[in-house]
Amino acid sequence: MSKVADSIRRGLEEAVTYAEGRADESAYRVHVPEKIDVKAIRTRLDMTQEEFAGRFGFSVNTLRHWEQGSRQPEGPTRAYLLVIERAPKAVQKALRAV
Repeated sequence: MSKVADSIRRGLEEAVTYAEGRADESAYRVHVPEKIDVKAIRTRLDMTQEEFAGRFGFSVNTLRHWEQGSRQPEGPTRAYLLVIERAPKAVQKALRAV
């Protein structure tokens, strides 16, 4: 695994641990927003719902619920979406089949 992919994996694992309340909060300066505009992220990446869902591992139905506002992503998923928003190419590279 590349250094970038390994770093992303570690970061996601830390974000999940933090979001689940299992981390020592004094050791982190992480802010995962309560709400995330999934449609804005997808639109900035110029992807259809099907492309975005397939590329990042979401179901299209779940994505539609988020975009329509009938549901909000849970903590770990919000952290993942934040990483997608900030480093989409790195996430795609890390998820690419070997």
